[in-house]
Amino acid sequence: MHDMDMGSSSSSECKISMLFNWYTIDACFLSEGWHIQNNGMFAATCIGTILLVVLVEFFRRAGKEYDNLLTRQFERQAAARKTALAGDWLDCAGGKHARRALRFRVTPLQQLARAFLHALTFGGAYIIMLLAMYFNVYVIICIFIGAGLGKFLCDWMVVQIDLDLDQDETHEGAKGVEETTVCCG
Repeated sequence: MHDMDMGSSSSSECKISMLFNWYTIDACFLSEGWHIQNNGMFAATCIGTILLVVLVEFFRRAGKEYDNLLTRQFERQAAARKTALAGDWLDCAGGKHARRALRFRVTPLQQLARAFLHALTFGGAYIIMLLAMYFNVYVIICIFIGAGLGKFLCDWMVVQIDLDLDQDETHEGAKGVEETTVCCG
């Protein structure tokens, strides 16, 4: 057995294994203060783990939604500017409009909000990863349950198909996963 003594102040010692284990009573997570001493504490750990993973999925979705909100604001601003400048951009070569682009940048406050949501997501995912490294099968199962519940509750897929596009416009294909790292924030 590969148990390590964590020096707990109670009469029982923490059971920690670097192999998959089924410990419930006397299991410890993240610190000596998180020492499971009864079944109720272990049930609370499992429920808390599930809720933490759901919360990470919520923050991940909130970050996407906030980015979408900013994008919609920029699109409205661009549409207003396009209308105001409609007659000013003729291309002498073919009489068509030259390709134009507007670049928008988030304000420092908006970027701070984006960074804060990312930090919450990343920090929660890191704590989940640390919990998984205790190799407790019950906790790992709770992480999977939380991931499934979080996806179900927080990430409903919605697709908008614009039917009023000009035929000359190029269309981008379906986008895949847009996160930098799918796991761990």
